Amino acid sequence: MSDSRTPRIPGAPLTPGEGTRQDAAVLTAVAKRFATAKGEKLTAVDGLDLSLRRGEVVAFLGPNGAGKSTTVDMLLGLTSPDSGTVEVFGQEPRRAVRDGRVGAVLQSGGLLPDLTVGATLRMLGSLHPGADPERTMARAGVTELRDRKVGACSGGEQQRIRFAIALLSAPQLLLLDEPTAGMDVTARRAFWNAVGEETRRGVTVLFATHYMEEADRYADRVVMIDRGRIIADGSASSLRAAISGRTVSARLSPADARRTTASPLVRRATVRGDRHHLETGDSDALLRMLVNETSATAIEVAPRSLEETFVALTHRADAATGKTPR
Repeated sequence: MSDSRTPRIPGAPLTPGEGTRQDAAVLTAVAKRFATAKGEKLTAVDGLDLSLRRGEVVAFLGPNGAGKSTTVDMLLGLTSPDSGTVEVFGQEPRRAVRDGRVGAVLQSGGLLPDLTVGATLRMLGSLHPGADPERTMARAGVTELRDRKVGACSGGEQQRIRFAIALLSAPQLLLLDEPTAGMDVTARRAFWNAVGEETRRGVTVLFATHYMEEADRYADRVVMIDRGRIIADGSASSLRAAISGRTVSARLSPADARRTTASPLVRRATVRGDRHHLETGDSDALLRMLVNETSATAIEVAPRSLEETFVALTHRADAATGKTPR
């Protein structure tokens, strides 16, 4: 699920009507603020412009507090922007949700613990003409939980139940807010396989996450957000390519580590376990230095990870706006 689309570093805002019939959702110059306990205004979303093309899988990537969940809430009509506009299939979000065109998997709420999974799906399925609870449970991978009470299900299993509920109306847009929270590795893989089946049916997916590997592996497009602003928008590979350099890692003695990290070839150095990870704009020159001038072992060279790309883009955005880096 990837392409070579050139990343968009946000500039001019979208204008009303700029979205086309190919857009599942369009947010234009959207801002949302909340009052803190001290009566101050906290900006959760700050002039955000975003369009979701039909049939694509978009990862909404950022740290906790970046504005991801607030944006998802506005797309669902659970809250309204203080300024700007939000349209879903050319409609007000609440209308699109009422029409069954939007399904959502949120992090909490929406489940009655004393009902069985099967009873929950049958009850909620009755609200959607033509819904097939049994087929929906199979599509979401929760058939084996049919006779278990919701309250007896693990956190990861409850997320899968929420996914089944989201599919009942046969939505055209799925909004997933940290959907794999609480899932183990096997459950996460099964969940993304199920999401893949929906995308092959033409469903548009936006998933908010802070799991970089999920964005890298499953998204056609990655939208990076920090402090309520989009800092980059494109395929994972194109975003990595926009930030030059590679990471060289090696095992180094303390003396070699001090000498190497002091070199102008090294932009940034981190230590993970027994390995030094060195970001550089000239991996060939750094390799020659490590081989010829140090006793480094287990040397590896890799392109920047999506996490490193996010950090670099965040620092670039902070420098451009004069904000203090995180």
